[in-house]
Amino acid sequence: MPSQITNYQCPACTGPLHYSSKTGRMDCEYCGSSFTVEEIEQLYKEKNDQAESAFNAAAQAQVQSGRDEEIVDGLSADWDVSGAGSAWGAESAGLRAYNCPSCGAELICDETTAATSCPYCGNPSIVPGQFSGSLMPDLVVPFRLDKEAAKAALREHFRDKKLLPRAFSSENHLDEIKGVYVPFWLFDADVDADMCFNATQLRSWSDRSFNYTETRYYKLYRSGSIRFENVPVDGSEKMPDEVMESLEPFDTSKAVPFQKGYLSGYLADRYDVGARDCVERANERVRNSAIGSFSQTTGGYAGVSPAQSNLRFHNGKAKYALLPVWILNTSWRGKNYQFAMNGQTGKFVGDLPTDKGAYWKYRLLYGGIVAAAAFVLQMLIGSM
Repeated sequence: MPSQITNYQCPACTGPLHYSSKTGRMDCEYCGSSFTVEEIEQLYKEKNDQAESAFNAAAQAQVQSGRDEEIVDGLSADWDVSGAGSAWGAESAGLRAYNCPSCGAELICDETTAATSCPYCGNPSIVPGQFSGSLMPDLVVPFRLDKEAAKAALREHFRDKKLLPRAFSSENHLDEIKGVYVPFWLFDADVDADMCFNATQLRSWSDRSFNYTETRYYKLYRSGSIRFENVPVDGSEKMPDEVMESLEPFDTSKAVPFQKGYLSGYLADRYDVGARDCVERANERVRNSAIGSFSQTTGGYAGVSPAQSNLRFHNGKAKYALLPVWILNTSWRGKNYQFAMNGQTGKFVGDLPTDKGAYWKYRLLYGGIVAAAAFVLQMLIGSM
């Protein structure tokens, strides 16, 4: 049975409502009306309560009548359709069906899609059934930058890349751009740390015959406490961790309590990696950050490297949040390229192809410059 979905429509003209990253409100593109997320959520709560009451009453009346309605398609007997299609079986476990309340189309999405749009009428839809059986997000960081900003960032990403093929910028085709709320777990913890660092200190001098370098070795010990808040770990298997971490930081101080209205007009994924499965990655990130923080207290040495660390965690907590990301899929000469932009800060990442001819040209040029510099230096030393 298709899942019940929420399709936010303008109370003034029934046009589709989208959450606007510019205004921070639910805007109607047809009549120009604008509403706060709270106003629309309250309106739809009342509508959903009425619809649920009507549905329950109809279901009860059907049970009392003791009969189920059967719909017959009346296909011509000349057509044998018995072999058309087969039972889904185990394959249906990862799929969900829903009806668009605007145009009535029945659509299928995967089990982690919580917000989408109808490909027939374009209306944004929230699929609340997708959140059932899982945790509701605690927080959402709303989109601050829109689709046009993502396109501009893509063009800027191509600029001044000397090894980028010249034709790539003009011929690269933008196939798809979508705003996605990506599920993240945000971890808080108090950490007590004891750390040991290896350090070196250098002293150099010369006389008429020789140059001297003295190296001294030290053990540095540091102890202290540090508080970590909102350490993010990606909760989606679809999104590569290295890409999501490259888009950081997200300003989680701008996060707001979760309401479905913020998802309108965007895609949203439900987490498929639980908080407990993300603890190991959170511990690793906290450990690396703690070492980095304590390393900053070891100035005055030529080199410092961590030797040992002992971390003790206290008051560890996790929150479930949705963070905004623009995904841009492009193609060029039969190959696909994917880029991503932080929908809040505009930070942009993505791999680019390399012009092999330009690469070898610059490498040979650089090698020639280095060789010439070495030759000049050698001549100067020989003349002393």
